[in-house]
Amino acid sequence: MATKAGPHDAGETAAILAPSGAATVKAFSPTFYEELDVEFGNFAGHVLIQRFAFETPWATWERHPHGDEYVYLIGGDVDFVLWRDGREETVRVSQPGSYVIVPRGVWHTARPHAPTTMLFVTPGEGTQNAETPV
Repeated sequence: MATKAGPHDAGETAAILAPSGAATVKAFSPTFYEELDVEFGNFAGHVLIQRFAFETPWATWERHPHGDEYVYLIGGDVDFVLWRDGREETVRVSQPGSYVIVPRGVWHTARPHAPTTMLFVTPGEGTQNAETPV
């Protein structure tokens, strides 16, 4: 069955693009990320597109070993922090419409200066999370 065109609420759902380019809309739930691996074959070759709003620093760092991540600022003011060459590299993102490209495999986190909303386009297969960059 084909995905309905919409409209869809980005606060309640995300879009998942399959390797074939087909899109699936999936509702957020408390176990959303765990469900992705089960429902989409360990998320191999898939891309997650989601809006995420946050007011506090992320509790963990993450990295995506299977591709670069595109992160677009819808509103807010945030330091996007990349772990490169054994140190933090901070990219301030404060102009709506600007974006960051997080290179494949680079640990990153976010520290907002104000309530922030971003759009993430994430190659999700093998995504890792840690309290500190490893």
